[in-house]
Amino acid sequence: MPNTSENIMRKKMANTIRFLAADMVQQANSGHPGAPMGLADIAVVLGEHLHHNPSNPLWLNRDRLIFSGGHGSALIYSLLHLWGYDVSLEDLKSFRQLDSKTPGHPEYGHTPGVEMTTGPLGQGIANAVGFAMAATYTAGQVNSETCSFIDHKVYCLCGDGDLQEGISYEACALAGHLKLKDLILIYDSNSITIEGDTSIAWSENVEQRFIAQNWNVMKINGHCYNEIDKAISEAKSAPKPTIIIANTIIGRGAEGLEGSHETHGAPLGKDVIASSKAKEGFDPDKFFDIPEDVLVRFRCAVEKGEMYEKEWLHRQKEAPLIEQNEVLSRLLNPDLNSIEYPDFSGESGVATRDSNGKILNAIAKAIPSFLGGSADLAPSNKTELKGFGDFPKGKNIHFGIREHSMAAITNAMAIYGTIIPFNATFFVFSDYLKPSVRIAALTSIQNFFIWTHDSIGVGEDGPTHEPIEHLSQFRALPNFYVWRPCDATENVEAWKKALSMKVPHGFVLSRQKLPMVSANKAFGDVNNGAYLLKESENARITLMASGSEVGIALDAAKALESEGIAANVVSVPCLDLFNEQESGYKARVINTNTKVLAIEAATATEYYRYADDVLGMESFGASAPAELLFEKFGFTVPNIMKRVSKLLGI
Repeated sequence: MPNTSENIMRKKMANTIRFLAADMVQQANSGHPGAPMGLADIAVVLGEHLHHNPSNPLWLNRDRLIFSGGHGSALIYSLLHLWGYDVSLEDLKSFRQLDSKTPGHPEYGHTPGVEMTTGPLGQGIANAVGFAMAATYTAGQVNSETCSFIDHKVYCLCGDGDLQEGISYEACALAGHLKLKDLILIYDSNSITIEGDTSIAWSENVEQRFIAQNWNVMKINGHCYNEIDKAISEAKSAPKPTIIIANTIIGRGAEGLEGSHETHGAPLGKDVIASSKAKEGFDPDKFFDIPEDVLVRFRCAVEKGEMYEKEWLHRQKEAPLIEQNEVLSRLLNPDLNSIEYPDFSGESGVATRDSNGKILNAIAKAIPSFLGGSADLAPSNKTELKGFGDFPKGKNIHFGIREHSMAAITNAMAIYGTIIPFNATFFVFSDYLKPSVRIAALTSIQNFFIWTHDSIGVGEDGPTHEPIEHLSQFRALPNFYVWRPCDATENVEAWKKALSMKVPHGFVLSRQKLPMVSANKAFGDVNNGAYLLKESENARITLMASGSEVGIALDAAKALESEGIAANVVSVPCLDLFNEQESGYKARVINTNTKVLAIEAATATEYYRYADDVLGMESFGASAPAELLFEKFGFTVPNIMKRVSKLLGI
């Protein structure tokens, strides 16, 4: 590498990053200094290419930079401070401390400039694919031959661990298939994991893997500034996604520890940091040291960023672009009141997956930003948006059989700013995407998860395809709302409420037809998560149920009344919402003078918050016609009456 004055300054900037990261981890007495120190040279050069505005972290046409290896957060925070984001030196000194802006792993919405909550390895790669897909769709809607409103890049820094995770295979295969040319993955290939050299568990040829997935592949020395610069420049004009395999040394600059797995997840120690600083001409006794000339260079990002955004805004003011501006405005500001929902009042029975398909199409017709797809199950999930074409020009995304990456991709699409996404699969396969659902909940991402084939009603497919514990699992997740509508009309009301909330939702839907039972409410509303569907004078028992079991509960209530036992029935489309209601509303819905029996074809233990007894699943399902399974596992009027009699002591 030529020892030019430019590269001398780059090295000084990189060393500043290294020592800031080392100091942060040392002061916190925890963290990961190795990756930030190894990536510092790449970070400096990447910053020269990045189009972003520290004064406006949410500028739409900014380049996205995702750190898939979220454990390298000391690098992220150092860069954000140096570039001029609202991350102060005091914030760096509060690394990993209570209520700080600089938590152990980066969190979207918590730290200005962080594009995505990352930490679980591999997810950030799928998020980057999602950002690139969102940009591609948006560009297809608003760009013209003479003017591009959306023309930014998506960069992702990842490591060995990210590429070992299966989600990276799913996401990168889809990215190559779609030829997402604005996606640039920079692979920090330092051959080190927590247990030691990667060779103890990994020997694949990453270059050949990505060539096979239709990526542009480059290999560089990750500490050579000229090679880094050349690779990024070429990647920006490539006709398909690019991976830059950057061979680096973990803990670069750590005296005596360079290349050691010991630098991965522990402080380096004061003596190592002091000798490392002294070797590079930094004051060994000074902590959180930022040379003035280095700060000036980094802070150029503020002035450059404001210029980039002003130029972009100027493009939109040109007279011929009125129509493009209107399209962009509709994407950014969806009019939820314009949705003409289907009317199911004349129907006798509709599977909620079928009613949901009609609802999705109604939303897509009214809302330009609404799009999504299924993990190769659209005909079964009923998620095809009819007449809207296929991604990237159209709204139907074919994810292939890639549940986990599908969820992480749509998480990023939801954050992008111009898209309201949904994704779909069978409910039992929600296990494959649970980590991404958790990130959606943690980050308050408005992503819609469509899960059909919701219970033992799947029938002949048997226990491998019959979800049992899944409702309980997702109801236990904070800030996530699980909907299991009892009929088509309740499904419509559920969607109206869900679209008004800036949080993730799961729609759990039946394969079998369900009777229309929700028309005549006695008290309350779907918006509150549960409501009194049938109220009887002098009731002795309250039956709570969701989904397909609501109809059974109503039949049981009628049978109980014929035996002189007055019964109330409560429909619970969203237990999570009901849990949030005031005690007065809950007491009106669930008569405190009655015994309560909850009925749900799932584990359903969460109902014990309200119920005296729960009729749920205590085993896996079986393979047989649905009606036989409901009988076998006790979801019948006679068995409900028997449970009520025992509960009431009669």
